[in-house]
Amino acid sequence: MVATAPARESAVWSALAEIPDPEIPAISLVDLGVIRGFGFAPLPAGGERLTVELMPTFVGCPAIEVMRQQIGERLTELGVADDVAVELTFAEPWTSDRITPAGREALRSSGFAPPMTIGSTFSGESLTVLPIASCPYCASRNTTLENPFGPTLCRAIYHCADCRQPFEAFKPV
Repeated sequence: MVATAPARESAVWSALAEIPDPEIPAISLVDLGVIRGFGFAPLPAGGERLTVELMPTFVGCPAIEVMRQQIGERLTELGVADDVAVELTFAEPWTSDRITPAGREALRSSGFAPPMTIGSTFSGESLTVLPIASCPYCASRNTTLENPFGPTLCRAIYHCADCRQPFEAFKPV
């Protein structure tokens, strides 16, 4: 029996939500907001292809190929289409506003400060790297930017003066 379209789409979203980000396994690719969408299309020789649109957090992200592989393997296992393609899309830029509330909480609980939303400002200015970030351990704003260059282009390193913990914060993009 073939699943109805909404049930099949729900199964795909559920499968994608199980795939962790390769760099921060506490957050799924869906909660990170890098899955733009997906669609089914007939193949010339018969059957169907499922194409997933993957939005990189930034051009040159080293985890892109790992993400593509994980998505392809998981959706092939799911068996909802005869072929699975994962395509990078730059139709719209990924922004940190795409991180879901659940994703922001997952980042916080794993020791990463989630980024401020793009629409918000600090001292009336929109900045790429904020001089202060909320500590994910104690929620203090008594923090200092230690280095705007974290382990990846999308993160910076901060230090909390209250709990004395270093932490990484996502840059608002």
